[in-house]
Amino acid sequence: MTASQPTDRGHLLTEQANPRSTQLDQLSSLDLVELFNHEDQRTLTAIADSKGPLAAAIDATTEALRQGGRLFYVGAGTSGRLGVLDAAECPPTFCTPPELVQGLLAGGVGALVKSSEGLEDIAADGAATIAERAVSAQDVVVGITAGGTTPYVRGALTEAQQRGATTIFMACVPADQAPIEVDIDIRLLVGPELLAGSTRLKAGTVTKMALNILSTGVMVRLGKVYGNRMVDVAVTNTKLRDRALRILCDLTDLDRDAAGTLLDRSHQQVKLALMMHLGDLDAETAAINLAQHQGQLRQALEGANRSD
Repeated sequence: MTASQPTDRGHLLTEQANPRSTQLDQLSSLDLVELFNHEDQRTLTAIADSKGPLAAAIDATTEALRQGGRLFYVGAGTSGRLGVLDAAECPPTFCTPPELVQGLLAGGVGALVKSSEGLEDIAADGAATIAERAVSAQDVVVGITAGGTTPYVRGALTEAQQRGATTIFMACVPADQAPIEVDIDIRLLVGPELLAGSTRLKAGTVTKMALNILSTGVMVRLGKVYGNRMVDVAVTNTKLRDRALRILCDLTDLDRDAAGTLLDRSHQQVKLALMMHLGDLDAETAAINLAQHQGQLRQALEGANRSD
């Protein structure tokens, strides 16, 4: 975990000048858009090249969360903000408790809107953040750093590893440029940025893509999705109630009014409503069936059908 840091950051892939954008300041607006669009295609290739480690990260995180663990994203600057964003989107999308997926950012909440780059250089702060959250062997810690060298992230991963947590590293440089010993090493190699060193560009885009895949993949495996519908969606406003009703109408033979009545009977729980209707069960029995199948609606329905 304490592998040596690169002595010259200029050698890092994320810091190099992109030969395709040497005339960036002379391009028309249309040419700028076309160049960005062309360069951003590299994010898709980077994700494809990392599908093995990403799948391993989904599997490891799913198992940890099934056993009562938590998922932590740790980062600084753009990388850290992306982790916080992904964590913040889990409760409304998948009705997860806020402590299940947490984003830890160098500089804390204030760094979300005000730059605090100096704080990313303090490895002890990263370690302290992990200690404050009482991270244990049940948990998963994902360190996110485009250039792979951020001391705050490395300090957090070192502390997490010493506590027995599963450690995952997500960076946009090759392993030989920023070596590290972790359980799962994800390298998202998009190449130099069009604006040299500005990793909020391709590196930020590919990181967001990877986090989308990781968190959504985990939630699918945890049974929070049925088909391609977010059946654990939190019904907390008009838009989300409308989405819940559309899910119920699409997956059952109910019209909107009947779906609304069913949703109310299920206390605004879409998955429970589906279990009640498709399994022809009352709310209490439907909840018991879901619990017996770890919240997996498809398995619970198959079990209910076999018992008929």
